[in-house]
Amino acid sequence: MKTICLYFQVHQPFRLRTYRFFEIGNNHYYYDDYANESILQRIANNSYLPVNEIIYDLIKKSKDKFKITFSISGIALDQFNLYAPEVLKSFQKLAKTGNVEFLAETYSHSISSLIDKEEFVEQVKLHAKTVEKYFGFKPKVFRNTELIYSDDIGETIAEMGFKAILTEGAKHVLGWKSPNYLYYNTLNPKLKILLRNYKFSDDIAFRFSDRAWDEWPLTADKFVSWFNNINPKEEIINLFMDYETFGEHQKKESGISEFLKAFPSAVFDKSDFTFSTPSEVADILQPVAAINVPYPISWADEERDVTAWLGNDLQDEAFHKLYELKNLVKKTNNKDILKDWAYLQTSDHFYYMCNKFFSDGDVHSYFNPYQSPYDAFINYMNVLNDFAIRVKKLLSKEETQFVKLQNQLTRKDKQLTKYKNELTKLKSKIDTVNKKPVKKEVPISKAPAKPLAKTSTKTVKSKTQKKQAKTKTK
Repeated sequence: MKTICLYFQVHQPFRLRTYRFFEIGNNHYYYDDYANESILQRIANNSYLPVNEIIYDLIKKSKDKFKITFSISGIALDQFNLYAPEVLKSFQKLAKTGNVEFLAETYSHSISSLIDKEEFVEQVKLHAKTVEKYFGFKPKVFRNTELIYSDDIGETIAEMGFKAILTEGAKHVLGWKSPNYLYYNTLNPKLKILLRNYKFSDDIAFRFSDRAWDEWPLTADKFVSWFNNINPKEEIINLFMDYETFGEHQKKESGISEFLKAFPSAVFDKSDFTFSTPSEVADILQPVAAINVPYPISWADEERDVTAWLGNDLQDEAFHKLYELKNLVKKTNNKDILKDWAYLQTSDHFYYMCNKFFSDGDVHSYFNPYQSPYDAFINYMNVLNDFAIRVKKLLSKEETQFVKLQNQLTRKDKQLTKYKNELTKLKSKIDTVNKKPVKKEVPISKAPAKPLAKTSTKTVKSKTQKKQAKTKTK
C-alpha cells in the first residue's frame, strides 16, 4: 500500500489587549476583541470557508477516495462560536461526509505536556469531548501542540488509549531513516507514530509562491512526479501543515487554490498512491521500527525543538510563573478564572516572546501583535499578575499558604526525581563499563625473560677435559 496522509492544523489564539501596569488589580478583562474578531473573519473569508468548500467538492468528485484530517484547537472552536459560527458549520458539513478525521489535542493549544502531566491529560480529555460534541467523532489519534513529541509524551498518550500520534520527521531523530514509514513509541510499542515529511510539506506551506525557488511554479503534476521518484518500498507520505496555508499564508493570487483542486486527480491519474487518514494508516500499515526521542521535538524552526516557546529567560519565567498558579486556580472552581487559565496557557503567548532572528525571524513575526519579545513579555506578565491577584482573592490566606507549600514540595520532588534519574543513568554507565572484559597486559618491567637454552654442567666439564687431554698428547 502506498498512501498520502493530508493533515491540517486549525488554530487561532485569543490575543491579549495592551494591558498597562496601572491596570493591575483594577481591570480584569484581558483580550483584544477587535483584533481577534477581525483577524478570524479575515482568515475565515480568505481560507477556512472557501477551502472547506473546495475540499467538500473534491470528496464528492472523487467518490469518497479523497480523505483529509484536521485538528482544531479548543481555542479556535471557542472563537468560531463567538465570531464565525458559519465556519463551524462548514467543518460540520465536512464531518458528515465520513471522509474527514478529527484528531485530539490540548484544548488550550498549550505546551502543558512539557511541565504538568496532570494538566496535559485533563486538557486532552476536554478537547476529545468537545470534538465529539461538535462533530460526532471520537478521536482515536492524537496530535500535540505544534507536533511536540517525546518518548514520555508518547507513553502518556498510549496510556490514554490513543492508537497513534503525529510528529515531525526531524533529521536529528531519524538519522538515515526515512519519514515515509510508520514507526512506534519506544516505551509503549502499541502507539504508532506518523512522521511529517517536512521537505514535501514545506514545498507547499513555505515555498509555493517563492519565485526565487528553482522549482517555481509548483504544479500538481510536478509535485506528484516527485512522489513517484521516492524509494518504491516507502509506504506513506505525510503532508502536515497549517490550514491557513491555503488563502492566508499563500494568497489566492499565487494559484494555491487551483493547485489544491488539481492535486487529488493528479495523484489518482499519475501515481499508485491513495489518500488515507491517520487511523487508517495505523490500522493497515505495520510499523518498521521504534523511534527514540528522549528530548522533545516539534515542527518549529530549523532546530525542530521547543526553543520557539522555551528558548530564553523571558519565556521560561512567564511559563513557570503561570504553572505555579495551577493548584490555586483549581481550588477556586470559578468559571471565569478557569476560562482565563485556559486562554493564558495558549502557546502563542510564549511564541511571541521568542527572540530568534535570521532564518526563523519572519515566521515568528507573522500574526505577532507586538513590536518586540520584551513588549510581549511585559504585557503578558502584567496580565498574569492581575490574574494571580484575582485567584488569591477568592481563597483564604490558609489555602493560599497551603498551596504555596504544596508547590514548593512539588518542585523539590521534581528535583529529587531528576537527580535520581541522573544517578540511575550514571550507575548504568558504570555497570556497563565494569561488565566489559578487560585484557590484562603485563607491564614491560615485570615481563619474564625468555628462558635460555638449558645446558647441563656435566657436558661443559666433559668438553673442557677432552681439550686438556688433546693438549697433553701433543
